[in-house]
Amino acid sequence: MSAFTLKNNNLTIVVDENGAELTSILRHDTDTEYLWNADPVYWKRHAPILFPVVGSLKNKSYSYQGKTYSSPQHGFAREMSFKLTNHTEQELWFVLEANEETKMVYPFDFRLELGYRLEENKVTAFWKVINTDHGNLFFSIGGHPAFTCPLGEGELQSDYYLLFDSDKPIHYMLVDEAGLAVRKPFVDQHILTTEEGYLPIFTHLFDRDALIIEENQFHRISLADSNKKPYLSVDFTAPLFGLWSPAKKKAPFVCIEPWYGRCDASDFDGTLEDREYGNCLAAGDVFEASYTITIHE
Repeated sequence: MSAFTLKNNNLTIVVDENGAELTSILRHDTDTEYLWNADPVYWKRHAPILFPVVGSLKNKSYSYQGKTYSSPQHGFAREMSFKLTNHTEQELWFVLEANEETKMVYPFDFRLELGYRLEENKVTAFWKVINTDHGNLFFSIGGHPAFTCPLGEGELQSDYYLLFDSDKPIHYMLVDEAGLAVRKPFVDQHILTTEEGYLPIFTHLFDRDALIIEENQFHRISLADSNKKPYLSVDFTAPLFGLWSPAKKKAPFVCIEPWYGRCDASDFDGTLEDREYGNCLAAGDVFEASYTITIHE
């Protein structure tokens, strides 16, 4: 597989054609790597694209027009080879199109374009889904970037913080052992409180796996060091996102995941068209979204 690079005075980023996955964000002046190195002891990925499924499906399958399809968690795109379509000084673009292999698990024609732009101290990831089918296209899409935390050797993750763009209480859902959302009325969900937006990454924060934060509660999440100094931020417009680090592993990274879609709820009993936060795209239409990673001084 080939890897492609963008470089400016501040950062170098690397994207692999396998999954069109961002694999490195390196800061030049400090020689600091901000993206997780994919050590399989903890997790073998860096920042995979989640398409056409985000999260787990109930019974690891979905139904569409009377037929049942099996699908892995987070879909198939992260495992497939994309084709590079554009490489400039500031941008990389890749494409994946429906083929016989994808149609075995996802019976739609589509074109998925992923782009990356490097500007000063910012990396923007772009998603473009094009419906090349004759009918509606049903899909979910999301990001799963994993960021180094803690940054310094010998530091403890539990001394670091998540910083939210509001100090309001954080309402979140958990997942069960099958990776399905445990549904509760919104007012009865689990709640975390912050101090001026800062949430300590305490040792047991991810003991129950990912935290699912819905309903457009926040749109900027930062990682901050033990002095509460933010070193990285993720900005997005997605209606929900996940926060994750492998449960009870003390893994030295935290994922901040913007999503347009999520796992099924444990009591879900619908079809592909009914999946919560799913997207419906008419024939010929285009869905576009993005998120931006900012590296702070």
